[in-house]
Amino acid sequence: MSRITVSIELAASPARVWEIVEPVERHIDWMADAVAIRFTNSQTRGIGTTFDCDTKVGPIKLTDRMEITEWVPEKSMGVKHVGIVTGTGVFTIEPLGNGQYTKFTWSEELTFPWWLGGPIGEVIGGNIVMKAIWRRNLKKLKALVEG
Repeated sequence: MSRITVSIELAASPARVWEIVEPVERHIDWMADAVAIRFTNSQTRGIGTTFDCDTKVGPIKLTDRMEITEWVPEKSMGVKHVGIVTGTGVFTIEPLGNGQYTKFTWSEELTFPWWLGGPIGEVIGGNIVMKAIWRRNLKKLKALVEG
């Protein structure tokens, strides 16, 4: 299992950050590796929401199946990965100073299948490649939140 964590400080309130992060279908606006998101039931918000996310990292394309497992407005959104890649993840939103700034943290524990390199793929793909992509994603999130 690979643990990947990235954080960024945003010049915005937790409410503003949540406004951008809360619509799951809009994650494609700031996640370069997320190509499309399709809900798999009528629920699109809150615990129990399920969706498929078409993901592309270089030549690798897969559908990441997820379920929202944690949903605390302006504080956190957690997911369980139940597709090809398995594991859990959470976005946390933490007010800084007087609440006009926010620390946004994205943390995941992922297990890669054998054909994506298994444990070796987790180190290379997770800790090196995905961490770099997620750092760029957080820069795009920052531009959306602060723009």
